[in-house]
Amino acid sequence: MVGRVAGAFGVRGEVRITSFTAEPMALVDYKTLLREDGSPGLTLLGGRVAKAGVVARAEEIETRDQAEAARGLKLYISRSILPPPQDEDEFYVADLVGLDVVDTDGQPLGRVRTVRDFGAGDLLEIEPPAGESWWLPFTKEAVPEVSIANRRIVGVKPEETE
Repeated sequence: MVGRVAGAFGVRGEVRITSFTAEPMALVDYKTLLREDGSPGLTLLGGRVAKAGVVARAEEIETRDQAEAARGLKLYISRSILPPPQDEDEFYVADLVGLDVVDTDGQPLGRVRTVRDFGAGDLLEIEPPAGESWWLPFTKEAVPEVSIANRRIVGVKPEETE
């Protein structure tokens, strides 16, 4: 997911899009943005950087009402068009979700359900084989090893979880 429609901008059918990319204008460069199911979402015809994202014209939207109706639309691109991570400690969230999590002895702790940042850094939501899910800070101390190729993360479970 690279963005979400935040609503209309102005009266001529432009949309405000919250960007989840490092560079907001990357959304315009990708041009065709998809829905979660892979079907066409919006085809951006141009735009400009705005607070927390971009304001853009979309081929599918002509009026303010249509732009407002698109509010909340999640926008995706194909994983295959993204460049590979540059650093060994750099990962795409999509690559982490679903990975098995084991402790330092190789015992299963669960599977990564989602990755969130509530303001204090990334957290992995771990769904255990049984019981409630729990959060693991995505730090070197708590996650000393990530192997995308082996679809496995080594995690150090905190002493106390909520």
